Amino acid sequence: MDRPVGASYQRFPRVRIRDLKDDYAKFELRDTDASMANALRRVMIAEVPTVAIDLVEIEVNSSVLNDEFIAHRLGLIPLTSAAAMQMRFSRDCDACDGDGSCEYCSVEFHLAARATDSDQTLEVTSNDLRSMDPKVCPVDQARAYQQALGGTDPFGANTSNENRGILIVKLRRGQELRLRAIARKGIGKDHAKWSPAATVTFMYEPDIRINEELMETLTVEERRRLIESSPTKVFKLDSANQVVVDNAEAYTYDDEVIKHAEALGKPGLVEINAKEDSFIFTVETTGAITAYELIMNAITVLRQKLDAVRLQDDDGDLGELGAHLGGP
Repeated sequence: MDRPVGASYQRFPRVRIRDLKDDYAKFELRDTDASMANALRRVMIAEVPTVAIDLVEIEVNSSVLNDEFIAHRLGLIPLTSAAAMQMRFSRDCDACDGDGSCEYCSVEFHLAARATDSDQTLEVTSNDLRSMDPKVCPVDQARAYQQALGGTDPFGANTSNENRGILIVKLRRGQELRLRAIARKGIGKDHAKWSPAATVTFMYEPDIRINEELMETLTVEERRRLIESSPTKVFKLDSANQVVVDNAEAYTYDDEVIKHAEALGKPGLVEINAKEDSFIFTVETTGAITAYELIMNAITVLRQKLDAVRLQDDDGDLGELGAHLGGP
């Protein structure tokens, strides 16, 4: 039914969790449209804050890597960021001058390593970083700490292998690395090192319908060839040699089955459409925060952005957004 011009239209999106682990989640988002689904995806990737090393002061570096190279590698080490939402951005913090010694906006790290063995190469890893705040540390250290307490590794790592950490640099005899690093709160839109998401994807949920009457006109061999025409395993033959949908989500919108049906002279044999109000999300994190925290924090950030737009609208001043929409 068409709604009157100017009438409000409120939606109530629904979420159903299919699979949830510390670093992985799969869920359905229904009763909304692609704009909201894509907004949620983009916020998860680029606007959920985490903590990452942003300032490095090198005291001694006699390794083969220059200072800038090491600083870049340090910035890409994922740090536990469960408290990031409560921290301040350093640019907004009025309790410090940005030198790192501030409990509200930054965390200080130290690293000191020297190779003394003439026959062995010393590998300097993220495990050698020492944090001044136990709540913020390299993800590998958090995993090792949990294993030491007798808990299972939430990220599914092989506990039989030594937890070596993320490699920073290798030192030979006489080489030394000593530095001080400052980790700050940030978002992926400013730099990828602050992005908590390894990957976030969504797809339209496919609606697959089989014309049973036309299917009865095919031989068993023709049905098998129809099934095999799909690059992915979407259909299968049941015990009665009837074609049924095996895994609708495996469909990649390639239209190969539809083309094969038309080549058989059976247009309309299979109809496949995307449900425009139903989406399937797959989320993987870097380990800085859990998948659940990533989703919930993204919803919080998205609501804050929508509230900001609503407040501007109430004031009658949308700024650049108003000009874009053709408003006053």
